[in-house]
Amino acid sequence: LEVLACIRAHFPSLERITSYGRAATMVRKTPAEMREVCDAGLNRLYCGMESGSDHVLERIHKGASAADIIQAGRMAKEAGMEISEFLIMGLGGRELSAEHARQTAAACNAIDADFVRVRTIGVKVGSRLEQAMARGEYVLQTEEELIREQRLFLSCLDGITSYYSNDHAVNLLMEVEGRLPAAKARLLAMLDRFLDLPEADRLHFKLGRRLGFYGGLDDLLLSSQRQEVARRVAAIQQQYPGREDEVCHYLRERVV
Repeated sequence: LEVLACIRAHFPSLERITSYGRAATMVRKTPAEMREVCDAGLNRLYCGMESGSDHVLERIHKGASAADIIQAGRMAKEAGMEISEFLIMGLGGRELSAEHARQTAAACNAIDADFVRVRTIGVKVGSRLEQAMARGEYVLQTEEELIREQRLFLSCLDGITSYYSNDHAVNLLMEVEGRLPAAKARLLAMLDRFLDLPEADRLHFKLGRRLGFYGGLDDLLLSSQRQEVARRVAAIQQQYPGREDEVCHYLRERVV
């Protein structure tokens, strides 16, 4: 409150102050305290939900439960704050993919955040998750499996008016964004468009996208870029036969 008062004193015309909002911290406050913070000027929060599955949250040592995340998000909204909930596709790995998608959607439905912001897993070198992957306790999904997980998640969103966004280069299909519920059918169709491509075209797009040549699926129609991507794909297949998804993950992890 002291910091916010100082900011407002020095910048009286300021309209927005934003902070990260940790669920484990937020649930220790009362609704009245949250309102006091909002009234003092902190009116937007970025909240790292990551997952709505308690199994996944426990595995990543999040330090908060799905109930905590929902309570925190609801308190922030009721206090008058605008909130963005961030979640990570692939965080549960292949084993918990469906649970992660469905229960994360359930948490988002319970909160109805202003923004639902999707991120895709990139396992950092030296992280606990990389160690779990090395032990076989976590199996990284393919790009196609990650898109299927996102499709399941999106299909389970119901009764909310959040703006759905893939606004980060770590995501394969950044173009999948729009206001729910009106945009839901269109967004599902965009995910299906990728999944329905012939296998060779899916490989061509995902490597072309990860190498920075493509921004969206329509770029597949650009003959000049397609020729260069085809050359790069052939080189990758020759050097790393059968390991194209490992290459995609390596390139994805570089932008996390």
